[in-house]
Amino acid sequence: MDHVDATAPADEEPHARVEGDQPPDDEVSWDDGLIARRVTEGTAPQEPPARGATSGPPAPLAYDGPLRSRLDALRELVGLSRARLDNQTLAEAARVLDEATTRRKLSGQHTVVAIAGATGSGKSQLFNTLAGVPISETGVRRPTTAAPIACSWSDGAATLIDRLGIPGRLRRRPLQSAEAEAQLRGLVLIDLPDHDSAAVQHREHVDRVLKLVDAVIWVVDPEKYADAALHERYLRPMAGHAEVMIVVLNQTDRLPAEATEQILDDLRRLLDEDGIALGEYDEPGASVLALSALTGDGVADLRETLGKIVAQRDAAARRVSADVDAAAAGLRPVYAAGQGVGLSEEARAEFSGRLADAVGATAAGEAAERAWLRSANRACGTPWLRLWRWYQDRGGPQTGSLPVRQHADAEATARQRVEQAVRTVSDQAAAELPTPWAQAVREAAVRGSQGLSESLDELAGQAGLPPGRPPRPGWWPVAVLVQAAMTLLQIVGGAWLVGQIAGVLPPNLGVPVLLMLCGIVGGPLVEWGCRLAARGPARRYGQEAERRLREAAASCGRARVLDPVAAELLRYREVREQYGRIAGVGVGR
Repeated sequence: MDHVDATAPADEEPHARVEGDQPPDDEVSWDDGLIARRVTEGTAPQEPPARGATSGPPAPLAYDGPLRSRLDALRELVGLSRARLDNQTLAEAARVLDEATTRRKLSGQHTVVAIAGATGSGKSQLFNTLAGVPISETGVRRPTTAAPIACSWSDGAATLIDRLGIPGRLRRRPLQSAEAEAQLRGLVLIDLPDHDSAAVQHREHVDRVLKLVDAVIWVVDPEKYADAALHERYLRPMAGHAEVMIVVLNQTDRLPAEATEQILDDLRRLLDEDGIALGEYDEPGASVLALSALTGDGVADLRETLGKIVAQRDAAARRVSADVDAAAAGLRPVYAAGQGVGLSEEARAEFSGRLADAVGATAAGEAAERAWLRSANRACGTPWLRLWRWYQDRGGPQTGSLPVRQHADAEATARQRVEQAVRTVSDQAAAELPTPWAQAVREAAVRGSQGLSESLDELAGQAGLPPGRPPRPGWWPVAVLVQAAMTLLQIVGGAWLVGQIAGVLPPNLGVPVLLMLCGIVGGPLVEWGCRLAARGPARRYGQEAERRLREAAASCGRARVLDPVAAELLRYREVREQYGRIAGVGVGR
């Protein structure tokens, strides 16, 4: 066991007391719980309770408005993203939310500070120096610290230490001192195992506790202050936590003064390269101190720094804010997009146009125009020309295998056009999106495109031509009557000539011939005039048919493809807005 008497039976040390135990009323001395060192009444008298201290449970931690808003935004972000992102991507954000909620329910009067360091850095010796008694074992045997040890300067921190998973036998109280009590009241100091320990379990303790404490004291020594494992595994990833970080160069008693300054300058340079802001000249950032835990030189400065952190009582909130920043930075690749996210009106119009082309809207309009013209020709044409056309139509080719193959080919081509239109619009919508959301947009478009070709085929049969007979302009009945009059003139003139030939009527070729010529010439002229007059109404009729089919195709495409894609884009805009609240910066338009 690496802690002296850490597992010693209670009967070996009858006066030992750990955090949370209540001494008997007649006991005026107390034990640090680790070694047989007692402080009697004569050497350390009992101090009265601090002014303002209460006997009830400590007040819970309170987050300010901006931090609460960021946490709410992060919670909303995770909730909206569950169906789009995998749990592994959201794991760190979810952990930050859980830990922030848990920490808020615990004491806001205490600040949990961990002392971390490499093997031989002297962190346990510094821990003992701050506590005033040798609580954590020190020595040449490595590793000396096998599990985290807690030391609390005031009561009420039991739940905070429970959260760290530190058992009661590893909880201590410092040497009772009025000065230390006043300066460090509310401090909970944790001595961690070596972060570079050969024992995997020790490193796991370090990684677990570092995620839960409010602040960290990193202890380095002159030989290993530039250790790559420290900088790459811990300092660089925690660069955003600079405001709750203290970096201590220990063992300065082994160095001359000028060497200490040189190492401090080099340490600051390395921290700057790690991205850690240094809290110099009253700026927010990490504090860098030099001291000797063995001789006590510089420990007073560390106590003063710790006292300020504890007195401000905002280290826990700063830690949570830094955790939110780190979670936001990790999520940036899946939320930050380029410019112009979404579908423009031009892209929507192009998609609708592609569907209209696939369904044959233009051809349908032209067919409707020709149908109107044929109807006008049948109504206003001469009877003899209509009879001739009817005779020709009778001899036209019947439907056979060739037209069927042409229809199948046209259907396959139309289906390909629809698929191409869906791919194009989904690519346009997903062009600037992060990969998960781009994939969600494409999947929504593909789901909507299933059965789209069949629906468009149905629309082509329903919406191509307006129902009923084509509308007739006001001049149409007049033209029909005039054409009937021309036909009647031909009949009357012909009957008159037949009567003259038969001798029934007196001979008079001029009038019947004139009547027949008027009918023969007038009928085609009326038909030609009607054909010219019918072009405008026929074109409008065809355009109306094309418009109806285009609108029907656009409506079908909008309902099946554009609306699901727009829903995905809207969801992304919502999560991007929440991410902007979390990160405090813009992430694209």
